Parts: sequence; C-alpha cells; structure tokens
Amino acid sequence: MEKIILVIHVLTALAIIAFILLQQGKGAAAGASFGAGASQTVFGSQGGSSFFTRATAILATIFFCTSFGLAIIAKNSTSVAVDGIPVPMENQQVVPQSDVPTVEETTPAATSDVPAVPDSEE
Repeated sequence: MEKIILVIHVLTALAIIAFILLQQGKGAAAGASFGAGASQTVFGSQGGSSFFTRATAILATIFFCTSFGLAIIAKNSTSVAVDGIPVPMENQQVVPQSDVPTVEETTPAATSDVPAVPDSEE
C-alpha cells in the first residue's frame, strides 16, 4: 500500500511541475489583447488558463492527500525503543558531589611569591 501511494505521490509531483511550467505568465496577456497569436492557441482565444488552474488545483489536492497518507503510514510503522530509556530510582538517596577537589595533605602556605633578597655589604 505504501509503495502505491508513493508512486502516485511522485507522479502527481511531476505532473504539478509540468502544469506549472506550461502556464503562461501574467505578462503574456498584454500581447494577446492586441490579437497577437490568439488564433494559434490550442485551447481557444481565451487560452488554457482556466484548464491549467483547475488541473493544478486538483493535482495539488491529490498531492496533499498522498502526503498525509504517507505521514500516517510512517507514523504507524515506527516503534519506540523502550530498552534505551533509563528508569529513575525512587528509593535511593543521592549524595550531592562537589566539583571542588578536596585537599588531602596540608602544606604551609608561602607568605610571598617574591624571593628574598640576600643582604649585601658594601
């Protein structure tokens, strides 16, 4: 079922692209108003704008429905892994640990970092 919906989805996407590329832009109507090329159109003197607009809207609706269907299928086919989820321990007391290291041996602190100057006799 998923493969059928996926094939319809891809074909609909390609058809939407084709219909959008076949449509004329807004500036093309200015030349047609003066009679340039109106008799050579396939869909008549008004052009195929209404046909392409309706076809694009129908294809967009089909594309939306297939997207929604694929999302539902993907959601139903996935499963959540329960093995990797940690379970909290309720009856165990947690001892807070500090990031500050403890000093094990006590050494006398130096009074100054500057070395002593020897006495000089002149």
